Amino acid sequence: MTAERHEFQAEVKQLLDLMVHSLYSDKDVFLRELISNASDALDKRRFQRLTGALPSDEGDLAIELVPDATARTLTIRDSGIGMSRGEVVKNIGTIAKSGTKEFLAAAKAKATEGSPELIGQFGVGFYSAFMVADRIELVTRKAGEETATRWMSTGDGAYEIETAERDQPGTTITLHLKPTDEEHGLNDFTSAGVITEVVKRYSDFVAYPVKLGEKTLNSMKAIWDRPKSEVTDEEYKEFYKHLAHDWTDPLRTIPVKMEGTIEAYALLYLPGRAPFDLFSPEMKRGVQLYVKRVFVMDECKELMPSYLRFVKGVVDAHDLSLNVSREILQKDRQIAVIKKQLVKKVMATLDEMKRDAREEYLGFWSNFGGALKEGFLEPGGDQEKLLDLLVAATTHESTTTTLGEYVSRMKEGQDTIYVLTGGNASTVRRSPLLEGFTAKGFEVLLFSDPIDEIWLDRELTFQGKAIKSIGRGNVQPGTEEERKAAEEQHKDMSELMVCLRAAIQDDVKEVRLSSRLTSSPACLVADAHDMTPRMQKLLEQLGQAPEKARPILELNPSHPLLPKLKAVFAADSLDPRLAASARLLLGQAHLADSGTLPDPATFATALDEVLLRALA
Repeated sequence: MTAERHEFQAEVKQLLDLMVHSLYSDKDVFLRELISNASDALDKRRFQRLTGALPSDEGDLAIELVPDATARTLTIRDSGIGMSRGEVVKNIGTIAKSGTKEFLAAAKAKATEGSPELIGQFGVGFYSAFMVADRIELVTRKAGEETATRWMSTGDGAYEIETAERDQPGTTITLHLKPTDEEHGLNDFTSAGVITEVVKRYSDFVAYPVKLGEKTLNSMKAIWDRPKSEVTDEEYKEFYKHLAHDWTDPLRTIPVKMEGTIEAYALLYLPGRAPFDLFSPEMKRGVQLYVKRVFVMDECKELMPSYLRFVKGVVDAHDLSLNVSREILQKDRQIAVIKKQLVKKVMATLDEMKRDAREEYLGFWSNFGGALKEGFLEPGGDQEKLLDLLVAATTHESTTTTLGEYVSRMKEGQDTIYVLTGGNASTVRRSPLLEGFTAKGFEVLLFSDPIDEIWLDRELTFQGKAIKSIGRGNVQPGTEEERKAAEEQHKDMSELMVCLRAAIQDDVKEVRLSSRLTSSPACLVADAHDMTPRMQKLLEQLGQAPEKARPILELNPSHPLLPKLKAVFAADSLDPRLAASARLLLGQAHLADSGTLPDPATFATALDEVLLRALA
């Protein structure tokens, strides 16, 4: 049959160009990626054998490496599940992955630094073979099918595909190697010594024999089942890289052993940095599930809550059935107990890091804090523990703080943890809402992640202290005497407030004096039970249509503008300058709150009126 020629997906073309022309120095890792892919295929075939979906006597499950120095080729052959023709096109011709453009941009930037660690993170390790090969030929046959498929490419932006023959199911990849160039990290991958060293370094823990002739190169030991004292840090790191397809070291390694009514072993990892797709629905979530060292499931979401989806690892449950399904997992009591223990262990590790390695923990939080905050929204989540792990920007001189540290600094008699949310870190730190609180020595925690608008709306408490937003309701700093004085001042200017509100009544719920301001003339706040403008915008972006809640405009009674407005009002309550001033103050408050104007035309008209009168 004549081979068909296909163009690669645009993103694949860019990736191939990056591989072929990269400056990566550690090219050996391509072999780890191909062995890891072969191991995954063997896992799937072994599982289908054990569950009766495939015959159990179709030969050994193994990975063979066949170098040929004369032909300058290296062949990687496995007896795994194989691929159909359609799967070859889907898995190798495209990158069905979110955030591909971001990945490519970051990978190109890293290429100039000789750093290849980004490739494995995006599940595109197969293409790393083009770092060492001028041409790649793949022949694969899916278990249960009679026909094989051949795929060929020189990495020039296209590939050829045709029907082929293969005696048994599995995949054979033949790399036509580039000339050896040790100066640029291109070793001789037809050398038994080079191959042995690379497999020992990167793939020693693969659960299937990796053979070079009659010799098995890897130990095949289940690292999670071995005592911690028998495993080196380097071995733990290499297993993580094999498992997560990440080329960087993990931040923390967490061995877990459960014995008693339930027997299970786990090896969990905290990654050193967030993946590109951490907040994408397409992100690969959950840890791998094994039953008595038999691979069962690649993404067992039932073993790890969504807010810990960045945790990588393996869980080996000895008491489950191999035929376990998603539906069974969701109801299984043992799974619930194992999940609880895993979460407890991860939380304890984070707490230890927060306490004993502060700078390292701050780096972790900047990567994964946004995901952890989702735990405040999950039913049954350990909210007190999550609050204890929280790190926030603050008006205190320390710039960042935990809630425990905040509580230790609270003023005598203070029973509230004050917080403020904003569209971005810079805007919220400059908010006029902070003026009155900082002037009176009250510390305020600052939040700018979109999810902060949601979880801070839940009226949570920490160590018996209510968490309240200073941008909502009538939260006022100061003593009871000061609050009473402010109330008297409001009575004195109540008629002016009514007049100003009449000019902008379609845009605000109320105009009132503020005890939050010291230098700014105006600010916006949400009523106690209304959505904030940012919350409304967030819901709109999610495709919902919440009922519009009008904000409250608060004016600073100590600002020089207020007595002048009061004098104008006293002289003529219908003076047009009052309405123009109300519109300008509202626009100014919007700019301070979000940096944008909801109605620029109205603001511009009011500004024209005031300028014309001032220059008349």
